[in-house]
Amino acid sequence: MTLIRRTALVVVLAVLAAALGGAVPRTPVPATAKHTVTYDKYSLLLDGKRTYIWSGEFAYWRLPSPGLWRDVLQKMKANGYNAVSIYFNWAYHSPKRGVYDFGGVRDVDLLLDIAAQTGLYVIARPGPYINAETSSGGFPGWLSNDPGRARSDAPSYLAAADEWMTRIDAIIGRHQFTEGTGTVILQQIENELFVTGAAQQRYMLRLARRVRADGITVPIFHNDVGRNGYWVPRSSEVPGTVEGPTGLYAFDAYVGPQRCGEAPKDAPDFGLWGPGGAKGGASASPRTPGFTAEFGGGWFDHWGGPGAYPCLAREAGSGYQRVFYGTNIANGLSIQNFYMTYGGTSWGWLPSPVVYTSYDYGAAIDEARQPRPKATTMKQLGMFVQSFAPLTELDRGDPVTPSSAKVKVYHDVNPHSGAHLYVAMHHPSSATTDDAFTFPISTEDGDHTLAVRLNGLDAKLLVADYDMDAQHLVYSTSELMTHFAGTALFHGRRGESGETVLRYPSAPAVSGDVRSSYDAATGDLRLTYVHDGLTEVRITGGGRPPLTLLLADDEATATLWRQDTPAGPVLVSGPALVRTATYEGSDLLLSGDTTGRTSLRVWGAPPGTRVRWNGRLDGADPVRLPDLVWRSSPGSPEADPGYDDSGWQPAGRTTTAATTPPPPGEPVLTADDYGFHQGDVWYRGRWTGSVETLRIRYGGGGAGLAQVWVDGAYLGQNVLPAGKPSPPRTATATFTVPSSSRTAGQHVVAVMVRNNGHTQDVYADDAHKEGRGLISTSLGAAATWRIQGNLGGEDPADPVRGITNAGGLAGERAGVHLPGYPDAAWHTAAVPAATAAPGTTWYRSTFRLAVPAGHDASLGLTIGDPGTPRSAARYRALIFLNGWNLGQYIADVGPQGTFVLPNGILDPHGVNTLALAVTSDGGPGNGLEKVALTNLGTVRGGVDVPLVAAPAWAPTGG
Repeated sequence: MTLIRRTALVVVLAVLAAALGGAVPRTPVPATAKHTVTYDKYSLLLDGKRTYIWSGEFAYWRLPSPGLWRDVLQKMKANGYNAVSIYFNWAYHSPKRGVYDFGGVRDVDLLLDIAAQTGLYVIARPGPYINAETSSGGFPGWLSNDPGRARSDAPSYLAAADEWMTRIDAIIGRHQFTEGTGTVILQQIENELFVTGAAQQRYMLRLARRVRADGITVPIFHNDVGRNGYWVPRSSEVPGTVEGPTGLYAFDAYVGPQRCGEAPKDAPDFGLWGPGGAKGGASASPRTPGFTAEFGGGWFDHWGGPGAYPCLAREAGSGYQRVFYGTNIANGLSIQNFYMTYGGTSWGWLPSPVVYTSYDYGAAIDEARQPRPKATTMKQLGMFVQSFAPLTELDRGDPVTPSSAKVKVYHDVNPHSGAHLYVAMHHPSSATTDDAFTFPISTEDGDHTLAVRLNGLDAKLLVADYDMDAQHLVYSTSELMTHFAGTALFHGRRGESGETVLRYPSAPAVSGDVRSSYDAATGDLRLTYVHDGLTEVRITGGGRPPLTLLLADDEATATLWRQDTPAGPVLVSGPALVRTATYEGSDLLLSGDTTGRTSLRVWGAPPGTRVRWNGRLDGADPVRLPDLVWRSSPGSPEADPGYDDSGWQPAGRTTTAATTPPPPGEPVLTADDYGFHQGDVWYRGRWTGSVETLRIRYGGGGAGLAQVWVDGAYLGQNVLPAGKPSPPRTATATFTVPSSSRTAGQHVVAVMVRNNGHTQDVYADDAHKEGRGLISTSLGAAATWRIQGNLGGEDPADPVRGITNAGGLAGERAGVHLPGYPDAAWHTAAVPAATAAPGTTWYRSTFRLAVPAGHDASLGLTIGDPGTPRSAARYRALIFLNGWNLGQYIADVGPQGTFVLPNGILDPHGVNTLALAVTSDGGPGNGLEKVALTNLGTVRGGVDVPLVAAPAWAPTGG
């Protein structure tokens, strides 16, 4: 054991500890006494205690490694969140009507246990419709064949929705805070439903009755898209609103930058300071708390987009967060959820047509699980809203006029405690100037003038007349971050001056790098200072308990962490992340991550406490990444005219529920009608006679593709346009038939269609039923067709990886993508490849990793030049790691070139198998580009991540 630092009589020791976090636990959260969740116009009350909800959105289904769920949720908790909002994806759990899977990577029981163990409340959002930029908006593929209108009271749809809700409610119900068995505090019904006709009114009432019948006892709400005043509770009585069967009214708002370089608008007022009325946000329901079910934490990028996530992370970064989220705080919105906080990966066939694989979103935690700088600002704000209890009961205060017309100041007051909140920002908030100004405050403590500085897009949240534990704060021009008995933390921008005034009955003693003065007439102790790193000020005497006042600049708060233990809160400084804190006798056990050599300082622990860390307080060791060696084999045997398709399904249906039916008299070809709802689908058609041109209409979603062969000759491909947020999803393409096939005999056409996702049902118009695969051809009724998609269709051959992973390439049906597939007869392949054959070519590589023990390395796979969003090469690659389809690279569409390989799917301490299904237009320049492993971030620490067990290749078939 080595002595590290002594702070406030706490001895800190570094101790080599066992594994962090342990294996993914199977023990449910033990039941406690039942709790209550109530509310009034100000806030939620949990067991009667007003609670500010500061929540982040997390989609478990975009992270197919349950061991990593704990990592993300711990990072959220450490960075100031006290709640997590979760969409539950119907399609992810149900490959077939009546079939549901809640095991393995779909184990939401485990997810909700981890949330409770991490100390996060849960906002449950099970749909049935979720949108979420996922295929069909979360509707299962089989629902596209249902004749009933979705999101209405059509009997067949209601029966399907009941089926899902009953199953997911059973899981959510046993994790309710009200039952004492978990931390679910709210449940949403439906999502962003802005069609409000009679059929939808009956549908919403049915959903509400369904969840109550299923035993859901927490308050229910609906998320109104764009603040229409739709589906407000009966108590609203605001003219122009639409009543719903809900207890709470919630709305979403994406009012920040959605494109790189887009100037931020002024933050809107959706509550106390807004215009009011049905369209005013929280004002649509004045008797319930202000509730943003989704407030922009970034934005999604699209096929052919600019590769915007790093840019959006900056532009919707710290300044935006302080201004926009701070405006919400000033407006009395006491339930805020930020979409997304961790976006994750739309792996396999999860994406809707509007997005590519990465769903990074520019979020506070990036796709590779690395906290961005904006996470520190979320921590500052999150700790503040949980520490400054008066925020949960705010009324408008008297108007405040600052000395500069460039600035506006919100002023709120808690009607019971008398505490004041002032939120200052530029007006317009997008100003880029650096301005010093003053504004007056008048409280029970007297009249004062505060001197403040704002530099560009920024806001400061300042408090006054506040009883802070056993202390009394008159005011501060620094921002309160957190406090508990004996300790208070304030922060500000580096180099800016600050002033904090505390009131004492008599003159206290002050030690630390500040200037202090005491006014015996008022009892005010005035401290002035400059924010520079972390300053510790000790105040003793004066008729109050001792106080450790910590004054930090914003950079210093990045490594300051509050942890609440059964013995009380502690504040830790030094590591890159503190995940957990608990006591074992007189020892305080801390776990977390380091990126560089550091020391520990701890405040709040009892004197004499020993602090034990989970490993060395050093930086991460290097991680060696091997070069990849490839073997290759052709992969489009379906194009050969002699290929045996006798086992394929005949495509001869005459009716369809699709919104894109074929012309009268022609066969139904759409893939969903034959049980193939995702991935590639192959067609083989036969006709007799001479045809000069072949025209096909197909549905492929954003950047979808069709390739066509006649009698084994490649005719070419057609790619749906990209480069816009709402791309075309169907197309008609014409191909010239070679003269050798314009004869009177029988001919064979082979068509491969890539389905890049089903349209979301945004407008409740059954758009998710838009056809995928072939819709019609110029051969009309003269051809007979067979169709083949993923092996097993709605009964996927690999239920562990599931329907999301299942595609219809011949190689996938044969298990070429799986570990253990016998590829010894394949030829060694040079990568980059100078040329390519039309159709699909498979590449396989095995590699061994040896990530140092006690480290968390987030690795990725980079194809092509990571410095450019797209290339001239016309090909695309499906990326399979150990059998899991983790994404799609499209060279000439872009913008994504690096793909996250999540631990648990990746074995960081063993052998891994990569397989690439490269589909090319053929010819020089259209072959596979450079492929390399990439280190996306490594820390010493992390959590235990068990490998996800899934089938390898077996001789009996895929």
